[in-house]
Amino acid sequence: MSDNVGLAPHRFAGLVAPAVDRAFVAAMRAGQEGGAELSQRYGGPSATAFLVELRTRLAAPGGTVDGPGFAAVTRYRDPTACQRTMDRHVAYGMIHRRSDGGLAATERGAAFLAELYQLHAEVAAELWAGQDDRVLRLTEATGRLLAAALAPDTHAGGGAVDGAGPVGGAFSALAPPYEPDGTPAGVLLLNRLGALRHHRADAHAAVWAAAGYTATSIVELPDGTQRRAIELATDRQAAGPYAALTPDERLAMLADLAALPG
Repeated sequence: MSDNVGLAPHRFAGLVAPAVDRAFVAAMRAGQEGGAELSQRYGGPSATAFLVELRTRLAAPGGTVDGPGFAAVTRYRDPTACQRTMDRHVAYGMIHRRSDGGLAATERGAAFLAELYQLHAEVAAELWAGQDDRVLRLTEATGRLLAAALAPDTHAGGGAVDGAGPVGGAFSALAPPYEPDGTPAGVLLLNRLGALRHHRADAHAAVWAAAGYTATSIVELPDGTQRRAIELATDRQAAGPYAALTPDERLAMLADLAALPG
C-alpha cells in the first residue's frame, strides 16, 4: 500500500483521532468507576481531579507543569473556576504551587498518583483482557509516534509547525508520559493515547487561533464549511508523527484500536 491510496499521514490523522478518543475515554471512564474509593481516601475530586489529569507529568519525580501548560490543558474551561479547583488541591495538601507558578505533586499527591497508576493497571487489564498482543502492538506503535512528535525539529521555532501544536501547549506540558520501569503495557497504552490526544488538541488550537477564533467561539461554531476546513487543517497540522509509521502500519493501528473492547 502506498501513501496515495488513502492513508497518507494527514488522512490517517483524521481517521485515527476518533479511534484514539474512544479507547482512551473508555479506559478513563472505567478508571473513574473503579477509582471512587481511591479518590475519597485522599479527599475526593476536590483534592484529586487535576492530579488525575496531569498525572503523566506530576507522577514523575520532580515533575512540574508550568502555568502556560496548565492553561493549554484546560483551554476550554473557565480559568477562574480552574484556579479555584487548584486552590482546593493545594489546600488539601495534594499539589504544591511554586513561586514561579509551576505545579508539582506533594508527597501526599505523589502517593495518590502511585496508587492511581496501579488502579489504571488493574482497569486496563480487565477492560482489555485477552487483547495482550493487540495492546503490545499498539504500545509499540504509539511509542514510535510519541518519539517522532517529541523530536527536536517537531517543536522548532516559537509557534505551531507541521506535526505539532504550539510550543508550550498541552502536549509539551504532559509528554512524554512518566513510564517507570515495570509499567504494564495497558498503562503505557492509556497514557500514550492521552498524549496523542493532547498533540491533536494543540494542533487544533493552533489552527482555530490562526483563523481568528477563541476557545469559546470555536466551541460555538456550528457544523458547516468553516468547521470542516478547520478540521482538515488540523489533520494536516497533526500529521507529522504519523509519517513514522508505514501505510500498512497505520492501517494495522487503526484496526487494532477499533478492535479494543470499550
